[in-house]
Amino acid sequence: TDAEVSTRKKTFAEVQTERLDQAERTVLIKCPSKLNEKKLLQYLSSHGNVKSHFFFENRGISALIEFSEKSSIASLQDAVGIPGASEHHVVPFKSRLFTFTLKNPVSQHMEGTPLHLSPQCHIPVKDLIQKLCLADSISSQMYILLNEYQLTEENIKLRFLACSLVRDFTRAYFPDSTVKPFGSSVNTFGKLGSDVDMFLDFRDTGKHTTKMKKGPFEMEYQMKRLPSERLATQRILSVIGDCLDNFGPGCANVQKILNARCPLVKFSHQPTGFQCDLSVSNSIAIRSSELLYIYGCLDSRVRALVFTIRCWARVHGLTNSAPGTWITNFSLTMMVMFFLQKRSPPIIPTLDQLKELADEKDRHIIGGYDCSFVSDLRKIKPTKNTETLDVLLGEFFEYFGNFDFRKNSINLRKGKEVNKPESSPLYIWNPFEQDLNISKNVNQPQLEKFIAMARESAWILQKEDKTQQMINKEPWGLAALLIPFGKSNSSRMKNRMKGIGSETIRSLLDSLKLNNANSQQKAVGK
Repeated sequence: TDAEVSTRKKTFAEVQTERLDQAERTVLIKCPSKLNEKKLLQYLSSHGNVKSHFFFENRGISALIEFSEKSSIASLQDAVGIPGASEHHVVPFKSRLFTFTLKNPVSQHMEGTPLHLSPQCHIPVKDLIQKLCLADSISSQMYILLNEYQLTEENIKLRFLACSLVRDFTRAYFPDSTVKPFGSSVNTFGKLGSDVDMFLDFRDTGKHTTKMKKGPFEMEYQMKRLPSERLATQRILSVIGDCLDNFGPGCANVQKILNARCPLVKFSHQPTGFQCDLSVSNSIAIRSSELLYIYGCLDSRVRALVFTIRCWARVHGLTNSAPGTWITNFSLTMMVMFFLQKRSPPIIPTLDQLKELADEKDRHIIGGYDCSFVSDLRKIKPTKNTETLDVLLGEFFEYFGNFDFRKNSINLRKGKEVNKPESSPLYIWNPFEQDLNISKNVNQPQLEKFIAMARESAWILQKEDKTQQMINKEPWGLAALLIPFGKSNSSRMKNRMKGIGSETIRSLLDSLKLNNANSQQKAVGK
């Protein structure tokens, strides 16, 4: 593979470009249930060289087929028919999604070959715990968890294909537009089964600025003008949303959420099986994705620790897929990064250090915020820290179990605890928009639950007798942390909450009042 040829790690932009290009040469086929893989590939090869392919389960068997040349897709499309309108009438939009059925199933059905199916979701936690018990150290347990949960090569291809299929629609209106994934699909911290965040970008238009200098005229397009960028975004997304809803094969449950802080269209893309969120280009979100990509590539311990902490938080109900007063995965990830910056010696550099390494092409000023940092991983010196993940996991719980959240905030630019600028229970500086707190949503009871769980986990790791537990076939190490607490040791959990108490009760009451007030307001607003 290309990755093995080049020993240096690719930059974020290189990976994106390569993947988007790959997706443009890709089609998705719903296959007959009894399928002979060799016959399928033989037929497809008549349209051009098939560079890679895999099968997966999604309401039957599907195949993702990547051709070497884009022209092979046109050749295949020429051979494909439109479904007969027996009981339904079809919208005649020709996409890169096809259904193959056998012409003569009786004679062919004996030849079905067993297919290797690529899993598109991770194993349940109870199965994970059993695997973890067989490992020989906490460190290897954490790498097992990482391997079970992280995005596979196949899943990443499917994510980029979903974006590419949406882009086929946006290009009908905006021929230069691209649709790119951001967030967990590309930042190396994505988990199998997570949503695909994608954004619509018109920025590839910067290519012909040099040509404009020639000739005696200032020339520009006549374009519709609107009073604000927000309104333009809402209109564009509204039309694209309608388009997907009315014409998009396999696009279901399309919801337009245009009044959100960041307007978006949510839909489920059935052919790939993803829940998707489409918004219009948000440069700062892309910078955050790239920053995490860099941290994730620098040291293998970074991703292992993040995946572990996020799985732990989910098991104990500290995070939740619904929005609310819980800590988000993004906030947790930033807390792990901060902890790794604070190790001695540090395992990853601060954002200010990455900014010092930036050269001219890495300069990004977005909406007045300096979002510059180095993109070439070779310029970043590897860490001299050799701590094992066994140590780091225990230390993480110890550090945040005893962190002074009342007084201090978490600042990744400086890699330092800084006095809180305002009184939110948990204050994590947005790495780029320096006046925002990315964990503003978290309330006091949720923070205190996090602290209690961290203390309990640190305690379990310190007191445990691994050999004894392995002999007794009891879950040990990380496995012991992924079983909800409080079943056997509720009295101890009460002690962990000591000194945290009365405030929590007060703020719970306050939040009940707030919720009450909110629901009354909503009722009034209706």
